[in-house]
Amino acid sequence: MEIDPRRLRILHEVSRRGGVMKAAEALHLTPSAVSQQLAQLEREVGLALVDRSQRRATLTPAGRVLAAYAERIEEQLVEARQELNRFTERLSGPVTVAAFPTVIRHLLVSALRTLAVRHPRITPVIHELFGPVAVQELRLGGVDLVVTERDMSQPAASLPSMSRHRLYDDEYRIVAPPGWDAIPESVDDLAGLPWVAGVADQACGQALERLAQLHGFEPRRVHVIAEFPPTLGLVSAGHGVAIVPSLALLDVPPGEVVVTEIHGVGSRRIEALTRVSRTTSGEPDPVQGAVIDVLREAADEVAKRVGELSRPPEPRAG
Repeated sequence: MEIDPRRLRILHEVSRRGGVMKAAEALHLTPSAVSQQLAQLEREVGLALVDRSQRRATLTPAGRVLAAYAERIEEQLVEARQELNRFTERLSGPVTVAAFPTVIRHLLVSALRTLAVRHPRITPVIHELFGPVAVQELRLGGVDLVVTERDMSQPAASLPSMSRHRLYDDEYRIVAPPGWDAIPESVDDLAGLPWVAGVADQACGQALERLAQLHGFEPRRVHVIAEFPPTLGLVSAGHGVAIVPSLALLDVPPGEVVVTEIHGVGSRRIEALTRVSRTTSGEPDPVQGAVIDVLREAADEVAKRVGELSRPPEPRAG
């Protein structure tokens, strides 16, 4: 019995993705090509591996057994590549990173420039993914590293088989429209004001809920927006106040919004998630480690820029 390991990878992908269509999408193949490879694998082992009697193809008991072995082989190959990388001074290979827009703009772009100079043979691929979808892709092996956020007042979610790597703690700021006669100067001034609120399950949405509960007011959520550019646009146009992270303010032109002097709103933590290494050395994948290193360097530079933004302007000479 001669089994082509490349076809085992396809079987493994069908098993963990739950069907031929999703496996084909993940492997960048057509569904027809995946079906042909599965049929050839069935001829090689002499057993039916896929039950095609239903609308969606599922694995037979024999298919599930072979898929489990395929998963072990895939893990062993990943571990072998990681271990072999330790014997070369020049790291190489692809690495797929999932992140959300502000991190791509302010951390990843800078980090990739450094990575290209330091490790030119590493090939990064960026996917704009965030939230549970990104974590699921990491779990399934569709990406190698996820940059995510969480409100620091919330307990870190349990993520079995994953490692967390802190990158940056991003302070929240409350912004107001520049055209308002009275700019809020304290949390007490926020009661009754209209809000351009964040989505409830995202860090800024959680920060607003926590702030309101702590200070006993009910925020009037006139708009609920997920992304920061439209949030800042609505604030600039006078539609309400908003909580945004400092990172989102780096490219805002002076005068577009008023950054209030209300502090103590909290922070969000930006961190990288990777799958737990199963190598014999127990160390993280060197390529992923190199990406985390340059992300931390980019975060240090961003912290300096944010500090300059927070510094009050020097008085003009009279």
